Amino acid sequence: MRRSSVFGCNEREVALIMFFSENKRGAVEWLVVGLGNIGAKYDLTRHNAGFMAIDRLAAEHGCNINKSKSKALYGKCDLAGHSCLLVKPQTYMNNSGEAVGALAKFYKVPAERVLIVCDDISLDVGRLRIRTRGSDGGHNGLKSIAMYIGDSYARIKLGVGKKPHPDYDLAAWVLSKFTPAELEALDDATARACRAAELIVSGETDRAMNLFN
Repeated sequence: MRRSSVFGCNEREVALIMFFSENKRGAVEWLVVGLGNIGAKYDLTRHNAGFMAIDRLAAEHGCNINKSKSKALYGKCDLAGHSCLLVKPQTYMNNSGEAVGALAKFYKVPAERVLIVCDDISLDVGRLRIRTRGSDGGHNGLKSIAMYIGDSYARIKLGVGKKPHPDYDLAAWVLSKFTPAELEALDDATARACRAAELIVSGETDRAMNLFN
């Protein structure tokens, strides 16, 4: 077989070197996951704030979330120089961990490099709360994810408003739609969430917390 000028390797060896080099450069560093429920009837509902934020992040970076794997839709995206998968689980909220766990295992991404964007009913609409780890706070999507990868994943929580009164049904509240005024506040919040995500994948979580919490 004809030898190449690259360290005396033959053509097949050069091809293998190039393949593994390109694969290493293209390795997924982070999973950035927006949580929500699938189906048009859930569009613009409070529980889908995570989907809304991830769609905005994808649009800003020219990423199409249209590939399917492990019960999720995803697209590969460069965020602040880091190779990320933008992910929307297709399992419904309560089983989000099935998709996140499978993708984390397949791409060998540790929990510390998983960023979850989700809704939070303890925050006013438009507020953000960033955490590096912690409890699920009663959020069934986060609870499911912790079952598969533990609780040491980062999270950006988007405020979607508190229940109108304590006796209001929680499921009915999170599945209710935002008002026009709330959507304006949420639009600003998703923009800030995108900036926060870029800082977090760059290793500047403390700065993100100082700026946006």
